[in-house]
Amino acid sequence: MAQYRSHTPDTLVYMERYLQTFHRTKDIFLEFRTSKATRPEANCQDRDLRELMANQCANEARHNTVAKCHQQVDQERLERANQWADLIRRENDFNFIKMHYLSQFACHVRQFESMSMDATEIGELAHKEPIKDGYRRSNKNEPAQQILSQYGR
Repeated sequence: MAQYRSHTPDTLVYMERYLQTFHRTKDIFLEFRTSKATRPEANCQDRDLRELMANQCANEARHNTVAKCHQQVDQERLERANQWADLIRRENDFNFIKMHYLSQFACHVRQFESMSMDATEIGELAHKEPIKDGYRRSNKNEPAQQILSQYGR
């Protein structure tokens, strides 16, 4: 809806409600926003917990029945899943500029009546080709420094 060419008070109210609904239910999507650094951390935590539980199970195995062992395995699996989910919830968020922009959108449209020139893609596209071209021209040894010095001339 933010891409509509014009807005009425009704469309702005719809947008605000949709955004509120998203924020109430966004935890569902956190698992899919896992960063490259968080996933190995979660896997390492899971591996350590699995080893700890295996050692505890080996010590207690002599005294447990088969049914109790199965119950313990199920309980351990649930505990591992809960710890993994807690880490994902702690490390992931929706704190980035486009989400903040959406929270301010309706207020700005009401105040300025238009937001057509505030798209974030414009700035992203303006730098895409020059950066890629600068990287191609560099010798790949500290390319960021070479790209910046190329624009400084």
